[in-house]
Amino acid sequence: QVQLVESGGGLVQAGGSLRLSCAASGIIQGIDVMGWYRQAPGKQRDVVATITSGGRTNYADSVKGRFTISRNNAKNTVHLQMNSLKPEDTAVYYCHTGRGRYDYWGQGTQVTVSS
Repeated sequence: QVQLVESGGGLVQAGGSLRLSCAASGIIQGIDVMGWYRQAPGKQRDVVATITSGGRTNYADSVKGRFTISRNNAKNTVHLQMNSLKPEDTAVYYCHTGRGRYDYWGQGTQVTVSS
């Protein structure tokens, strides 16, 4: 089992910044990819950014150039620095990882961007 705990969400004005953090605990051996997903009301959950244990990153087109994902393997943490936030970034953000056929999700943290 892997437990993921997010922090750092909140309310920010358009153009502002937020930093999300996710701490992983439990049986973390074999974990490679970690990432962030988001789900807005009435919409499906979509990937925002992912990072491998080796540091390779991928971003959704909508956040490229504004968001940066980073990871500290020694501390088992992953972060999402979000700059130039837009109202359409408003969503619940979830930390995610997987191992084999198992998926693990955090409880989610709300990000609200006001116009």
